[in-house]
Amino acid sequence: MSRAMRDLESQLGVQLFDRSTRLTRLTWAGQVFLGECRRVMATVEQAVKSAKAAAQGYQGHLRIAICDSLAQPHIATLLARSREDEPELEIRVFELPFAQQLKMLHNDLLDIGFALSNAVHAGLVAEPVWTDPLSVIVPARHPLLAHMQVPLAEALKFPLVLCHPESGSGCRHQIQAMLQDAGTPLKLVDEVTSLGVMLTLVGAGYGIGFAIASQVQTLQRPDISIRPLAGTPPMLSTYLLRRQGEPSEPMKRFIERVKDEAAPIDDEPVL
Repeated sequence: MSRAMRDLESQLGVQLFDRSTRLTRLTWAGQVFLGECRRVMATVEQAVKSAKAAAQGYQGHLRIAICDSLAQPHIATLLARSREDEPELEIRVFELPFAQQLKMLHNDLLDIGFALSNAVHAGLVAEPVWTDPLSVIVPARHPLLAHMQVPLAEALKFPLVLCHPESGSGCRHQIQAMLQDAGTPLKLVDEVTSLGVMLTLVGAGYGIGFAIASQVQTLQRPDISIRPLAGTPPMLSTYLLRRQGEPSEPMKRFIERVKDEAAPIDDEPVL
């Protein structure tokens, strides 16, 4: 162990490194110390960004995370409206897995998260903001394209490409519940870590997938086609995640825009 490591242990008064093996390994105290160091560094980085934003004329900021490949028109509309309504508010957008969102929200390194899961732990709130129908994603020139609306039983006759339960936890859990209700053994060929990889494998003919139609339609890919499920299609819920307690004024205004976006549009009156 280097002298610098020994000096650090001496200053802290705790054993950070395990000397019982030839390899330098962190003790449990060392692992805790490393985690806290990373949290402090992330906080400092956030402070630097905030100071730079203030110097550029921004009067506040929101840190928003998106996960489970939620490249939805809903979120794009929200961000565009926020920029229009409050140009002095800086909005930073991050793409983070669900588990990392929870950790960063808890450590006050994020203000708002969007995810397809409400499995949050104590101190956090998950509010459903909108739902979208689930669709079947199939390769071009696939037999299921004979159906304008695909029966789920027919879809499950083919190999499946699903999102991974860890990287896409919310999406996978909601889809898994639907598939379990069907009571049909699954032909799972792969589990992927992103929507892009799923669409690539589906387009290559490895299998079919499930996704929110509005996410896929914006991509306009010639190698895949989208079909709605027959009957009443399953609905995937998107949740807004935040810390418990009174939100800041910029966050309140953003949440109001979320509610406006989620509100159903009334039918136009007949003239």
